[in-house]
Amino acid sequence: MPRAPRTPEETGLPFLFLVELVSKVLFLRGQVGLVELSAHLKLTVGVLDPLIVFMRAEKLCEVTRRGGSGTDADLTYNLTDLGRTRATEFMSRNAYAGPAPVTLAAYCAQVEAQSVAQMHIMREDMANEFADIVVSPIVLEQLGTAMNSGRAIFVHGPAGSGKTYLAERLAGLLHGDILVPHAIVVDGEVVQVHDPVVHPPVDGMAEQADVFDKRMLLDARWLRTRRPAVLTGGELTLDMLDLQFDPGTRFYQAPPHLKANGGIFIIDDLGRQRCSPAELMNRWIVPMDRRVDFLSLHTGYKFLVPFDVIVVFSSNFPPEQLADGSFLRRLGYKIHVGPLTEAQYERIFRQVCKQFEVPYSDDAFHYLVHQHHYQEERALLACYPRDILAQVRDLALYEGRAPSLDQRVLDWAWNNYFIGA
Repeated sequence: MPRAPRTPEETGLPFLFLVELVSKVLFLRGQVGLVELSAHLKLTVGVLDPLIVFMRAEKLCEVTRRGGSGTDADLTYNLTDLGRTRATEFMSRNAYAGPAPVTLAAYCAQVEAQSVAQMHIMREDMANEFADIVVSPIVLEQLGTAMNSGRAIFVHGPAGSGKTYLAERLAGLLHGDILVPHAIVVDGEVVQVHDPVVHPPVDGMAEQADVFDKRMLLDARWLRTRRPAVLTGGELTLDMLDLQFDPGTRFYQAPPHLKANGGIFIIDDLGRQRCSPAELMNRWIVPMDRRVDFLSLHTGYKFLVPFDVIVVFSSNFPPEQLADGSFLRRLGYKIHVGPLTEAQYERIFRQVCKQFEVPYSDDAFHYLVHQHHYQEERALLACYPRDILAQVRDLALYEGRAPSLDQRVLDWAWNNYFIGA
């Protein structure tokens, strides 16, 4: 983890940018003690002292002392009338008043140092992560190998075959912690990167309790987090893959693939988005090929960011129906997830029976498979046991009895699920 900067210069941020940031915090929070200010901005006293000295010299803030210990910890700061006027101007340009950001260069270097490409998946990792899942050994081997390729993965097959579930379970293979900044600054603009939903903190991370400690502390502008896993579906639009500028606060939120750096980005249900697959594919050609992306500020300033992401596409459509040859070439692995064998289907059926507390019956299972699936030519898909047995359980609750499997309830559940007559 990077060491904490000891001076404003070591933050890599312009001095006046830091002055504006401190002013905005004081404007929003009123009278603030030095310890609270340090904890909020994630900056040490060595960085804050020169800023406060400058602001006092410019009549932007004033200091008062509370308590009787006579130490710097008793000092509190608040803005003067001139300081509030200036802070209002600062807020109108950019209302960000959170933890101090890091530079774009520092962010790019950190992403490279903790690249997901350095993470290797072994056969044992796959066996452990998917031990409780019924999946074809061939598919399992393909997925495990693809995770080491550094290339995009296209998982396709019929609806209900378990593609999305398998894709989501790939996130469990991510190991090792990474560092994520609260925000980055680009050409004077702030881009918020940290998302508490995407970046869960690592347990046991100690806070820096003593901001007056002159030793080399860790840079609290970075958070240690687990490797991220981001899932988007039919709601995805091309606009979502750009920086999200809030005209009210006048700072940016990072797009989902930037938040996913160092981890996995799953695009589920490809082909159902409000943009066409061709438009979406074209947007991804450069990032997947060169592992960098280009983003633009509302000012027109364009900059490069790392694209250190394992991309997983999941679709009901075969790849040749969604993209042309140039894009298909960039899809390193095209993995088909199809119907199950009868033995695999039975294993899932037994698992769901146990979960729903429905006594398993060999006779009932064979009746379901042979009299319904085979006769009506319904494929044995992974989603069916849960959906059918859920109706068996619901009917038992309605009738006030213990759930059981027999021909009557299976016919009833089948009819509800497939026919609806």
